[in-house]
Amino acid sequence: MAMRVESAAVAGTTAARETVYRVRGLARVYGEGTAAVTALGGVDLDLYAGELIVLLGASGSGKSTLLNQLGGLDSPTHGTLHYRNTDLTALDEAGLTQFRRHAVGFVFQAYNLIPSLTARENVALITEICRAPMDPEEALALVGLGDRMDHFPAQLSGGEQQRVAIARAIAKRPDVLLCDEPTGALDVRTGITVLEAIERSNRELGTLAVIITHNAILADMADRVFTLSDGRIVTARENNQRGSVRDLAW
Repeated sequence: MAMRVESAAVAGTTAARETVYRVRGLARVYGEGTAAVTALGGVDLDLYAGELIVLLGASGSGKSTLLNQLGGLDSPTHGTLHYRNTDLTALDEAGLTQFRRHAVGFVFQAYNLIPSLTARENVALITEICRAPMDPEEALALVGLGDRMDHFPAQLSGGEQQRVAIARAIAKRPDVLLCDEPTGALDVRTGITVLEAIERSNRELGTLAVIITHNAILADMADRVFTLSDGRIVTARENNQRGSVRDLAW
């Protein structure tokens, strides 16, 4: 089953509680029989347009497995997973590829930049295959790299490389930005700069942003915080007012 995805992330026009994801009973089991490992044990979740979500939990709690499900990188063993009006579990690989290409931006701990290409050229790789993308220059300016776009990765700091990765992710104007430990390899000062880039894209583009972290300090920058343990959501918290990244208790 193929899928056509239209981005709905337009700042200032998204309904406050427009549902982007509806997750019910989501489970992922690897292996069979006595060797079976439950990575997700039945997750219920609604995520809304324009939110910034933080997923907390220890290593092995199910955070990355849940993020992979939301991004169409893996399929659940049981349960339902709807992106807007589309049942992601019903899509074939071609449909999931279209979903990932047009609706989702990914940011991982590893920058995954091509060393022989400049920052501008790394971002352009994405804009060449997407519908109605930003210009690479616009995306790089949004993450504060307007004066570094013609530098190669080896000429950039770790934080700058991660911001190039964020620019590459948001250049497609995604509905969803999924970030797996985006500051895990960075020092605190550099991590703050990277998180500010994610926060700015969330606010200015209206993108639903989901950030995985083990750092509970980041909870105050979110609209909602979910803590996972043993593949289940064990606590959920809503912040009445989000704090800015620089105001967090680092």
